[in-house]
Amino acid sequence: MSHTIRIALAALVLSAGAVLAQPQPGSPSGQNPTTRAVNEEQLLREFERLDGRVTIPDSKAATLEQPQGREWRTFREGWLPWIAGIAILGMLLALVIFYFTKGRVRLDHSEESGTKILRFNTFERFTHWLTASSFIVLGLTGLNYIFGKRILMPLIGPDAFSALSQWGKYAHNYLAWPFMLGILFMMVVWLRDNIPNRVDAAWLKAGGGFLGDAHPSAGRFNAGQKIVFWIVMLGGIAMSVTGIILMFPISAVDVNGIQLNQAIHAIIGVLFVAAILAHIYIGSLGMEGAYDAMGSGEVDLAWARRHHDLWVEEQQAKTASGPQLGGSRPIPAE
Repeated sequence: MSHTIRIALAALVLSAGAVLAQPQPGSPSGQNPTTRAVNEEQLLREFERLDGRVTIPDSKAATLEQPQGREWRTFREGWLPWIAGIAILGMLLALVIFYFTKGRVRLDHSEESGTKILRFNTFERFTHWLTASSFIVLGLTGLNYIFGKRILMPLIGPDAFSALSQWGKYAHNYLAWPFMLGILFMMVVWLRDNIPNRVDAAWLKAGGGFLGDAHPSAGRFNAGQKIVFWIVMLGGIAMSVTGIILMFPISAVDVNGIQLNQAIHAIIGVLFVAAILAHIYIGSLGMEGAYDAMGSGEVDLAWARRHHDLWVEEQQAKTASGPQLGGSRPIPAE
């Protein structure tokens, strides 16, 4: 190709570029070309997701945005707060109504025997409080994830809320391990006593003594306590599995899997909190003498006979002297 031809081609290319660079009819002079670029929504309508290019080995990092992310955002910011609010506030409202209509389940003081019977030993109480204390922190820090920026941040300000949430994240991650250990201990020490049987059906049919004056027979754990046990076991296992996946993101599942695990973890978590609120109510305000079982480990023999008569008979039948019975001690007035 001659030198003259090269010059002619170069001039043609430069002329074409100048024409294309001129403002189009109806466009402002000197318009930024990026303002005419296809926006994110247009790209998402054309493609399933937005991908870039990365030089690191993890190719998943090249995914910039995908439609499932918008679905997760809708759930996280829209549906989840409503689900959590209805579950927790609904349970609190139900417990308040029950307390003011039914009142506290009391033991007639004329029935008190003054004799104590061992209900839970030291290791059982340690297992309960290890799991319970961990769960309280996990529940509060989890609820902060849902409601914190809506309730706390306007009250304490963004800086304090940021610091609180950061420490809450640490507490949530680290206290998850003693919680999981407590779940394992509970399974070992109480699984055998929480197998459903025919007595539980009769207990449920009678309303557990809460809906009437009669107190149906029960073993070491009644049907209500067994329901709580299995809620803790199944819910605890589900929370543990999904929680471990979330603590080590992208190690076992992709971005879609992480979002799914977050949804499962959050929904089970708020239902878990609602169920445990009922358990806390029964163990404190709802039933007189119930707290002693996990406080000192000993309960009044008359209380045990009223609520767990079959278990008392089993304990006393082990030996003629009834080795589970402690010495006679007066019960402090409430």
